[in-house]
Amino acid sequence: MTHARNHPLLTAALNAAERGWYVHPLLPGRKAPALHGERSCPRTGDCEPGHRKWEQRATCDPARIRSAWSTRPFNIGVATGPSGLVVVDLDMPKTKGSSDAPSGAATFEALCERADQAVPTTYRVRTASGGEHLYFTAPPGIRLGNTAGRLGPLIDTRAWGGYVVGAGSVTSTAGYSIAERAPVAPLPVWLLTLLQPVPTHRTPMTPSAPQQADRYARAAFERELAAVIAAPEGEREATLFKAARAMGRFVAWGDLPRHEVEEAFQVAGESTGLPSAQCRSTLRSALNWSVRNCRPRETA
Repeated sequence: MTHARNHPLLTAALNAAERGWYVHPLLPGRKAPALHGERSCPRTGDCEPGHRKWEQRATCDPARIRSAWSTRPFNIGVATGPSGLVVVDLDMPKTKGSSDAPSGAATFEALCERADQAVPTTYRVRTASGGEHLYFTAPPGIRLGNTAGRLGPLIDTRAWGGYVVGAGSVTSTAGYSIAERAPVAPLPVWLLTLLQPVPTHRTPMTPSAPQQADRYARAAFERELAAVIAAPEGEREATLFKAARAMGRFVAWGDLPRHEVEEAFQVAGESTGLPSAQCRSTLRSALNWSVRNCRPRETA
């Protein structure tokens, strides 16, 4: 069934896609993703090779957007990482009890003043709570993640692994509207410096297969583990997913214990900087698919 009332939201989703932003549906009137989770994944369509999360399924394809938004009045999620965006979220105090509590916008202005920088002029969205989202283009070659409070109280940022509610979305209390139509500015260098994670020394790993593995399984284990450790930024999760898929057949054949494969590749993934939860989810999804679809050894 087509929802005529969905037309403004469909238009807003298409407008975001025209900017090259990857969008995904949020529950009508809410801010949570509308896509299924891993436990309810049907393993069909995009998820046939394994469960794909909202960030992996976000799209700027107009045909896919029209198909999705024609069924329900979905709100718009903008996946910041794939869209090449870093969004600074300036929130409002959660309680109204103290008129002295500064907003995220006030704290951000003070941060700019301390850095002897002007408040950046860029595309802004007014949020349903009265806060603002400041959109910036992400610096090339640098993969930033989300932060909460790193820049100051009531200031969060969204990049890889995050999304923001796009302009045109509506909630039970208010909507999200464009507050400033300026072009999206590059992320200022001084902000990038504050948002980059503090480098940590990582001890290089030596790939080591389980002792009971035969020569063929051991060689594959060490080859895939080394590929994960050496994966360049921007390709680390995909490399981990591919490696786990490759190792799944050895688990299915009984050559390698699954828990040892998961433990070794979890450590390898984390050593490259991938978040622990992301590694676990990727490994579980890839191994489940590979074990389920593995051909018998004699036909492989």
